[in-house]
Amino acid sequence: MAYKLGKILISRDKIHERVTEVAKQIANDFDNDQPLVFVGILTGAAFFLTDLVREMPENMNVQVDFMSVASYGDSDKSSGVVRIYHDLKSSIENKNVIVVEDIVDTGLTLSHLKKLLLDRHPASLKICALLDKQARRKTDIKPDYCCFSIPDEFVVGYGLDYASKWRHLKDIKSVVDE
Repeated sequence: MAYKLGKILISRDKIHERVTEVAKQIANDFDNDQPLVFVGILTGAAFFLTDLVREMPENMNVQVDFMSVASYGDSDKSSGVVRIYHDLKSSIENKNVIVVEDIVDTGLTLSHLKKLLLDRHPASLKICALLDKQARRKTDIKPDYCCFSIPDEFVVGYGLDYASKWRHLKDIKSVVDE
């Protein structure tokens, strides 16, 4: 099936405004002296993570690490099979951790990832998502911090892609059948 770009669902200005608000909320919830480890889920969350941590106060002990997990491949639907391609470089034991995800869709990948990370004994584990697509949820997982809830549409831009295309877009757009 071939796809093309549809309408803008969330503009770059609204994204920036909301990312700033969520960063302030996170900063208010954590002690400045304790390390706060942001775990970006590659590749989709890279844009969001970058903008989010740039909005954190200078006096916070912010650390960044990455994981690469996938359940979509080149499809527009989750396979339900989660693969870890890149793991954390540092221990998260006894640290406050925020998993930064581009989108929470079915929740299958994130549920698997949350269980894996909790087994590593962080002091706390929170989830921060750019987008929450609740209509497709198959688990009871929900983000602790979320920028936007969206309808059941396939979206790209600001890090989200379809078969490695459109990740670079500054706005979040729908994708429609050609």
